[in-house]
Amino acid sequence: MSRIFAWEDVAAPTVAVEISAGRVSAGSLEWRGAEPVVAAHASELLPDGALVPSLTAANTHDRPALMTALNRVLERLGRPRRVGLIVPDVVAKVSLVRFEKVPTRTADLDQLVRWQVRKTAPFPIEEAQVSYVRGITASDGQEFIVSLARRAVIEEYEGLCAEAGAHAGLVDLSTFNVINAILAGAGAPAAGPSDGPGSSGTARADDWLLVNIAADSASIAILRGPHVIFFRSRAADAEGSLTDLVHQSAMYYEDRLTGAGFARVFLAGGASGRTTTDLEQARRSLQDRLTTPIETVDPRAAAALTDRISAGPALLDTLTPLVGLLLRDHVGATGRRSSGVTA
Repeated sequence: MSRIFAWEDVAAPTVAVEISAGRVSAGSLEWRGAEPVVAAHASELLPDGALVPSLTAANTHDRPALMTALNRVLERLGRPRRVGLIVPDVVAKVSLVRFEKVPTRTADLDQLVRWQVRKTAPFPIEEAQVSYVRGITASDGQEFIVSLARRAVIEEYEGLCAEAGAHAGLVDLSTFNVINAILAGAGAPAAGPSDGPGSSGTARADDWLLVNIAADSASIAILRGPHVIFFRSRAADAEGSLTDLVHQSAMYYEDRLTGAGFARVFLAGGASGRTTTDLEQARRSLQDRLTTPIETVDPRAAAALTDRISAGPALLDTLTPLVGLLLRDHVGATGRRSSGVTA
């Protein structure tokens, strides 16, 4: 939902690639009239430990295995020269910051944002790529979704694509693109009038929650209509369970964001490499804590599949963030764009 590393607006590419801890995947879209269709897709598993996503340390640990998988995937997609690249959530730190007054000059706003996030950055701000986008507007100021990543880490991922002959014109986080896919498929409640999170008015009926489980992490996003009002990502080896993460997030939502329940709750992550037991535990945790039925994310609500594509649950889960990135310019009702890097 934020242009996490973008220095300028760029159009969405026609091919998206996701490099995650367990696999490399790619997909392309074509348009049949006004309808987007998944034209092709490919996926290759990675050996354990080939890629270890990290905010601060090197991510690539078996470059030959990564290049073999990436080249195979791109070959099946017709060797695109330009791609959008999706990376694991944990390679960036996402924050929501609010300013009572917003500078009119872009340079002044850039400086203010960087000054704000440098307080909690786990590395020198001079080594960071920082980007931001306007979030919800409240009575006490303007909120921004700010994303920060270590420049060297992003360059690792871009370098893999470059070696395979594909320019990564956009770089984006996985969960942001799952959100995009939901919004593009008109699966989220519509936004209504609001003072935004932290207001003293009546609790909203258009709040919704996404839990996205990856092989290496779990992320929770809470949205008010199309606006992200809460985001948290945690590595799989961090202390506490997914149940704890859901509980803590729900308590913050109720106590700090004037939340009174979710209109919809989505669970994504079937292709993450987690076992069926893990996913069922996640579903039970959500159901025990929340009263809203738990839904899975289906990218076919945003983009149809061709007749030759057989759609099992794992494939649909793999396609979801790819479709989300490729439709980042087509969530028109929200007027929002997802994150992206310009190289």
